[in-house]
Amino acid sequence: MTLQLETSPRDLRTTAPVLDVVVPVHDEEVDLGPCVRRLHAYLEAHVPYPFRITVADNASTDGTLAVARRLAAELTDVDVVHLPEKGRGRALRQVWSRSDAQVLAYMDVDLSTDLAALLPLVAPIVSGHSDVAIGSRLARGSRVVRGPKREVISRCYNVILRGTLAARFSDAQCGFKAIRADVARRLLPLVEDTGWFFDTELLVLAERSGLRIHEVPVDWVDDPDSRVDIVATATADLKGIWRLGRALGNGSLPVARLRAELGRSPIQPGPGGAGPLPGVPAGLPRQLLTFGAIGVVSTLAYVGLYALLRLGTGAQVANLLALLVTAVANTAANRRLTFGVCGGVGQVRHQAQGLVVLGIGLALTSGALAALHLVTATPARAVEVGVLVAANLLATLVRFVLLKAWVFRAGRRHARAALDPVEA
Repeated sequence: MTLQLETSPRDLRTTAPVLDVVVPVHDEEVDLGPCVRRLHAYLEAHVPYPFRITVADNASTDGTLAVARRLAAELTDVDVVHLPEKGRGRALRQVWSRSDAQVLAYMDVDLSTDLAALLPLVAPIVSGHSDVAIGSRLARGSRVVRGPKREVISRCYNVILRGTLAARFSDAQCGFKAIRADVARRLLPLVEDTGWFFDTELLVLAERSGLRIHEVPVDWVDDPDSRVDIVATATADLKGIWRLGRALGNGSLPVARLRAELGRSPIQPGPGGAGPLPGVPAGLPRQLLTFGAIGVVSTLAYVGLYALLRLGTGAQVANLLALLVTAVANTAANRRLTFGVCGGVGQVRHQAQGLVVLGIGLALTSGALAALHLVTATPARAVEVGVLVAANLLATLVRFVLLKAWVFRAGRRHARAALDPVEA
């Protein structure tokens, strides 16, 4: 890999900048000049510490590199890096790995994200509050203008990330991110992707390593001239999710070591109510929230499936089949997302134990149905469904207690032992 660094002849820096903003470009000769001039003016007016703008040209075939060189000659604190190969992730890894700044950021050349979010993006990192910061188009308070196709694709992608990799950040692919330089130097060698999945892979590694990811709601306007191939990008992203999930599952990524070296220390109870609630096990609030969300989805699926099956069969049979289908899916989701048990070890046993728990739920719901039919032989369908929902909610509470205390207790212990024998 040949990397050429060209600095402005007017560059009078004597010390390293605090912030290095990278603008990765490929064949962007039209947009590059307005972008860099606008960004440079904003940084000079609103950012209170030394900065650098690095234009990372990766294998442009038009006049992009020449435009970048003219900008470096015209403006102070503008550098140019030229890479002979394409790939946004490749460009960011090369520039960030060699930067002498304390905080590393990047943004897309189209400036779809309003620059007013730049200081809120980097300030938590400069202050030491956070390790990574991302602009989010899906966070509350964001204002986004884009077509329905891109909106649906973006939201579906983030739902997939949450369901497969248990990601908690809301927007993986907004081209507006920042990271502490020392953290970047530790994570970048582990990031394999050189294209659009680079962002997602870096964020998942950061999150699994116990780093704090700060999210900034942004104002974002879609670029109608975007040349991103949506189908090819989506396909590459799905392949990246599969590869990353497999690496996390088989332990080939040293996330336990990174968590021990980089992650934040556990919160300790302190005066004034700081720290975990007394008597509440660590992680229980998150588990309850995740379990509750899965429970809501499962209940809706159960009701819909029951109503559909009830059209052609009796109440008890419809109840049994609806419970069976949703219970298998519920156990798999809670195994991965709520209790953090990964891999195939113990999966059959967990499903078998889940079916035992299902039996308890079946007894509660079937008993509720039987009691209703004792009261009235032909109850209204809405009343029948309402009684089942109430019984199912009670069964859900019992299910959480049994899953946590019995089904996945050993699985969590074995998972911790696999990741970190000392901790286990």
